[in-house]
Amino acid sequence: MSKPRESSYIRWFETLTINDVGDVGGKNASLGEMYVALTSQGIRVPDGFATTAPAYWGFLEANNLVDEIRHLLEDLETGIATLEQVGKAIRRRFLRAQFPQALSDQIVAAYQELCRRYDTDHVDVAVRSSATAEDLPHASFAGQQETFLNISGDTEVLDACRRCFASLFTDRAISYRIAQGFDHMQVALSIGIQKMVRSDLASSGVIFTIDTETGFRDVVVINGAWGLGENVVQGAVTPDEFVIFKPLLDDMRLTPIIEKKLGAKEKKLIYAVGGTETTKNVETTADERRSFVLDDTEILQLARWATTIERHYGRPMDIEWAKDGENGELFVVQARPETVQSQREAAALKTYELKEKGTRLLTGLSIGEAVAAGKVCLIKDASEIDHFIDGSILVTGMTDPDWVPIMQRAAGIITDFGGRTCHAAIVSRELGVPAVVGTGEATHVLKDSQKITLSCAEGTQGYVYEGLLEYEIHDVNLSDVPDTNTHIMMNIGDPAAAFRWWRLPCEGIGLARMEFIIGNHIKVHPMALVKFDELTDVKAQRTIEQLTRGYENKADYFVDNLARGIAQIASSQYPDPVIVRMSDFKTNEYANLIGGAQFEIAESNPMLGFRGASRYAHELYRDGFALECRAIKRVRDEMGLTNVIVMIPFCRTLAEADSVLEVMAAHGLKRGLNDLEVYVMAEIPSNILLAKEFARRFDGFSIGSNDLTQLTLGVDRDSSILAPLFDERNEAVKILIRNLIHDAHEVGSKVGICGQGPSDYPDFAAFLVECGIDSISLNPDSIIRTRHRIAEEEAHLAAVPA
Repeated sequence: MSKPRESSYIRWFETLTINDVGDVGGKNASLGEMYVALTSQGIRVPDGFATTAPAYWGFLEANNLVDEIRHLLEDLETGIATLEQVGKAIRRRFLRAQFPQALSDQIVAAYQELCRRYDTDHVDVAVRSSATAEDLPHASFAGQQETFLNISGDTEVLDACRRCFASLFTDRAISYRIAQGFDHMQVALSIGIQKMVRSDLASSGVIFTIDTETGFRDVVVINGAWGLGENVVQGAVTPDEFVIFKPLLDDMRLTPIIEKKLGAKEKKLIYAVGGTETTKNVETTADERRSFVLDDTEILQLARWATTIERHYGRPMDIEWAKDGENGELFVVQARPETVQSQREAAALKTYELKEKGTRLLTGLSIGEAVAAGKVCLIKDASEIDHFIDGSILVTGMTDPDWVPIMQRAAGIITDFGGRTCHAAIVSRELGVPAVVGTGEATHVLKDSQKITLSCAEGTQGYVYEGLLEYEIHDVNLSDVPDTNTHIMMNIGDPAAAFRWWRLPCEGIGLARMEFIIGNHIKVHPMALVKFDELTDVKAQRTIEQLTRGYENKADYFVDNLARGIAQIASSQYPDPVIVRMSDFKTNEYANLIGGAQFEIAESNPMLGFRGASRYAHELYRDGFALECRAIKRVRDEMGLTNVIVMIPFCRTLAEADSVLEVMAAHGLKRGLNDLEVYVMAEIPSNILLAKEFARRFDGFSIGSNDLTQLTLGVDRDSSILAPLFDERNEAVKILIRNLIHDAHEVGSKVGICGQGPSDYPDFAAFLVECGIDSISLNPDSIIRTRHRIAEEEAHLAAVPA
């Protein structure tokens, strides 16, 4: 080892680029890169400086630590000493060591210059470790070394630097380097000393420029909580979450925020005054827990900064942000490559499917897309880590880097606290271990050795079920999928599942069911919100009050949540068309919504009753339909997702069609305005008998084969005794479908189908292709195999002489 050059001990951020990783580590090199290249583009990065690798080696040499450390590591390798013993012994030697005079002089001089730059005698700084092997594209090194916040004064800064050097040999850092194949004595430690952002008086968090669970690259995901950012990173709180659609961010007229989730934000980390600790956690107030940490303008600003950073680095990024409570300004304080989804094999897709139902015990955020079944191993404190049983499901409050050795031996992980960007989430993704985080009560609900199934295969929400449930794993090869002339589209109901399927080879969404969003996410009857003051159900009133807390106008709760649900589905396929069917509950289903019974009539046959288009202009529901229209208009006009096509269900007559279109236009949804297309479901014989007349009013048809079969054959589709008669391949049904396609095409109108028949029955798919149907919309699990079948049928038809 050559003697370090004393003049190279300090580098200011303004002198660094990403090419200096070997000198100052990934974290500090990235800070320098942003400071130099991106502050001119409006991104605020707090000023600071870094110690270099020569400073670290000089510290070791001055204190004769190199040989001592090497010998202790050899004891670990040969089994003479344990990891805990070796780590503790090495850290003790660092903490007793003294700084060489030249190094301490340069650190103090640089700190005093930083004070001068900020016009204060004792500037408060964050002192962060940055290993020279850190933040490479294939490994996250999340939290392996220490960070010290709210440090001020020459002596405190030097002491924090000494502790940073020592943290290169925490037990977790040693074991992580062994697992990753790094030579301990080839890794140096740089220290970043950066002006603190007073986020203790405001908020902070983490940004990913990729969906961390599915790899969908068109979104920015922001997590945030009150106070300093360590609580979000460590998973000590459940943060707010915001999802922003990247392709529309450049249009300053739009607000493409497609998801906002309010987190519990149970506590916040703030500056400590007096005593030995520089920070402390305090409970958040009720108002803080009920409020988002960022407004829409701030969300969009951070998202735009994140996309600028991503473009600069040319890869998905993991970014830390902070808001200064003294001046209200936003800052970026770290940026590193995202290390999991961006490395995934693009041509391979592995899907998990539960084959049986179980009692749901817990709900949280899903991390990964897998399923795991096994016994609970409940560990509430890091001191109990040695009791972990390999292959079990780890249940705990939260994790930090000390837990990594057992996390990699777990079948699954469940935590009480945390969001998508917490330590447990980051490490679980890197290890490929499914996790459900932020459940709130896992350590109280689950018992040690209890048999459970953890599912992350059902969208953004993760679930924990009682017992060991059967599940299947499917490997989907996306590298050999044929092109078809027939457009293959997808049916989606749950917004939470939309991003899961972005890799599938389809050309849009043929059916997005609005009622799924209303029933599963909003849960309240729209009229109970519009006429809340007239609601007589006291229990429903209390529930609605709780759900709509923070809304002055309760109807806005419906519009906000419906718009975001639709937007998530629409963004997953943008710019391909996404056909959103307006609500098609039956009266009995509407009545089951919270507060719904008071606003619905009792019907003996709801299937043929007050449903679909007949409701939209009727006095009993027109105010509810107005909310649906407001949500669609927001998605298209304010968020910018103009790929949304509206579809009207169960439209019995031409007069009913005219009435619905008139009502929609009154709410700003005029056919043709802002390129709005309106489709109609072809599920009633009248739609087909009068196809050319309907085609003059609508831009396209979507065949609802279930209702069409029911009404053509006079068979109740819910009747088990008549089930053998219910078949969409019946000749009468096929004649209607053939006639519809012919008549619609004669007047230039498109026809699709959104049922399971084409995937269940290859002969039915062949019939549709032979008729010249424009599109077939399928459930995600049948897209690949049905696409192959349709390609074969198209090839067969092409080979047949005309």
